[in-house]
Parts: sequence; C-alpha cells; structure tokens
Amino acid sequence: MAQFPFSSNSVEYYYGAPLPIVRTLPPRDVSKTTPTNQIGWSEQGPAFIVGLGHSAIHWIAAFFYLLIPFIGPDLGLSYTDTGLLVSVFHISSWVANLGSGLLVDITGRRMVFQIVSLLIGGFALLAFGWTSHLLVFLGVVILLGMSNNLWHPPAIAYLSEHYPKHRGRALAIHALGANLGDTLAPIAAGVLLASFSWQQTSIVATGPVLLIGLLIGFTLFPKESRTKPDHGKSKSFIDIVSDLKALLRNRAITGLAIASGCRNIAQNGLYLFLPLYLINELKTGTIWMGMVMMALQIGGLVSGPVAGIWSDQAGRRPVILWGLAGSVVLLALIPPFANIFMVTSVVTVAGCFLFSVRPVVHSWMMDLSPPTYFGTTTSILFGTQAIMTVVAMPIGGLIADSYGLASVFYFLGAMVLIAYLLVFLLPIKPAGEATRS
Repeated sequence: MAQFPFSSNSVEYYYGAPLPIVRTLPPRDVSKTTPTNQIGWSEQGPAFIVGLGHSAIHWIAAFFYLLIPFIGPDLGLSYTDTGLLVSVFHISSWVANLGSGLLVDITGRRMVFQIVSLLIGGFALLAFGWTSHLLVFLGVVILLGMSNNLWHPPAIAYLSEHYPKHRGRALAIHALGANLGDTLAPIAAGVLLASFSWQQTSIVATGPVLLIGLLIGFTLFPKESRTKPDHGKSKSFIDIVSDLKALLRNRAITGLAIASGCRNIAQNGLYLFLPLYLINELKTGTIWMGMVMMALQIGGLVSGPVAGIWSDQAGRRPVILWGLAGSVVLLALIPPFANIFMVTSVVTVAGCFLFSVRPVVHSWMMDLSPPTYFGTTTSILFGTQAIMTVVAMPIGGLIADSYGLASVFYFLGAMVLIAYLLVFLLPIKPAGEATRS
C-alpha cells in the first residue's frame, strides 16, 4: 500500500490510506515551519477570545449536567432514564456534527458558525426556564446538543490555521476555556440552586453566554467578513468524496478518534454520575456538589496548557499516554472513599490527568489532517466521541441501577484503559517522534 507524506510543524506524517489526499495540497517548505516558543501575548489574543467562547459552550453543557439531579425527580426519571436523556444530548451532537465540519471547510466561515453555536445554546438554556413538559424538554436538550458540536469544527479549524507553529499551545488555550467554563459553572449552579429553582437557575445562566457571543461578534467576526474565503470551493464533488474516504481509511485518524471517544466517555460519565453520587450517596448538598465539580476542572486549568505546550516539543503520544495512565488510577480510587474531603482530593488530581489529554489529542488530529480538511477531521473526532457516548451513558445508568453508583467509576476507568491501549498501539508513527519522546 502506498504511503503519502504530509508535513506539519516540521514533522512528516504518513497516511496509510489508499488515496493520496495530499494531492490537493500545495508544496510546503518544512524548514520554514520549525516550532519556536517565541509568541507574543498580543498574537495570542484571538486564541483567548475563541477560548472564552469555548468556555461558554462548556458552561451551557455543565449547567445541563448539574441540573439533572433536580430535573430527574421532577420528571420521575430513573438512573437509566437519565442516561438515555444524556444520550439524546449526544445523538443531537452527532447529527449536528455530521456535515458541519465539511460545510465549515467549504465556506471558510469559521466565526459565523461559532456565533450561531453560541446563540443556539444560549437560547436553549434560556428555554429551560419555561419547560416542564417532557417532550418539550427533550426538544430543548436536542438544541443544547446541537450547539455543543457545532462549535468545535470551526473553532479548532480557526486556531489550527492561525497558529500552525504553536498548534499545541493554541488548542491548549482553547481547552483552557473549556475548563474555565466547567470550573465556574458548578459553583455558580450550586449557589443559584441553593436559592432558586432549577428553571430560574437556567434563566440566569444564559446571560454570560449571550455576552460572550456579542464579544466574538464585535472583535473577530469583522476581520473574517473582510476576507474572501476560498476553502475548497474549487474542488469537485468527486474530489471531496475521495478525500473523505481517504481520511476515514487512515488508521491513525480513526484509531485516535476511537481512543478519544473512550476518554470522552469517562469525562461525560463524571459529569453525569459524579453529581448523582455526591447528592444521592454522599448527601453533600448543592454547595458541596458545586465545589467538587469545580475541583474536577481546576486540575485541567493547570495541566491543559502545560500538556499542550509540552506536546509541541516532546511529541503528542507520550503526553497522551501519561495523562491516560494517571486517569485510570485516579478513577478507580473514587469509590473506596466515603469522606467528601478525600473524594474532592482524588477528583482534583483525576481532572489534572484526564483534561491534560484533550488539547493534545486535538493537536495530533490536526497534525494528521490536511489544512483544507481541518473542520472535517474535527467532525470525525467529535462525531466518534458523540456516538460512543450515546451508547455508553445508558450502560452506565444500568450499572448504577444494578450495582450502585460507585460501580460506574470502575466502568469509566476501564474505558480510559482501553483508550491508553489504543494510543499505545496506533499503527502509524510520525517520523521523528521516537527521537523527541
């Protein structure tokens, strides 16, 4: 089988696909793309603004998960029903993800899609405040899921294009925004839920989302609107289909996407089952629930940027393997402790390892992708994550109903262990990685 080289960040990556998707790319002078640590704060401004938008997306999703322990009793849901509800969220994410990446690549309008994503998510969260009927509630959950995966293809494509020499750093800033939203949302939700109903809490939570959408609209959107996009418009439909087949047949891309899906199951499993465990088993109350969920994210606030920058220098694979190995051990240590202080400590360190992996996986996927298909490759990644999470969450609910909530954390740890093995056994190794790792 022929192998076709593609150069990215001064490292050649090889495609095991039978179709030479690199034929669509212009020649690149690899000697001029050597990574350097020299990048000013002003140059990183757009990355931080996009990261702030990412924080709003995760703020929305975090409030959805944090309201579930209070929505469930109102609607009479079992743990299995709750798992199915989260599956609806991820099914809609997957459906929205199917064509959004390719559409982003064809139009080149990265900012438009990011703003639309924020508006859909913000108004869906606002609609929670007037929702009490189950079918209407399911419709709002579908909109929330759509918002979540409409964001990632344009945002990751934008950052990968604008920071080719500092991709790990830029996507780490993007992940930092996610951790920021996930960190602030639990404590905000805990305080609001102590005084208001879950419907009133969702209405108040909408404000920051709409403000961030306006910020992006006034700062980054005008610059994009003055630029004429030419992303892939000259390609025929046959060329696009051929390139998509080559991406999907690339064992490195598909293997990394599946490994990321296993890691994502653990992440979303913690979002869903940890609040239930805290409220129903440890009887912590809403304030402590918010503090523990915030502690989960604090580790990621520190480890994400460090891991992203480190991966630019040391390589993606070793950083990912360290993060996954630590996550397996820490997830297995949550059930033995019934003391809330010990649980909080373990959860904090677990977040440090689990969230350090996220920006590095995104960077590696972009390294493997042709620039003209950054959005599409992102859709492959997040589509795989979404569909795997759809299947896994009801399984977690069945485990909780049958063996108790504590047993779910062993299931999540097993998922991360599978991710570790997949990354370790990835068949295609970037040239030069051995010398860097």
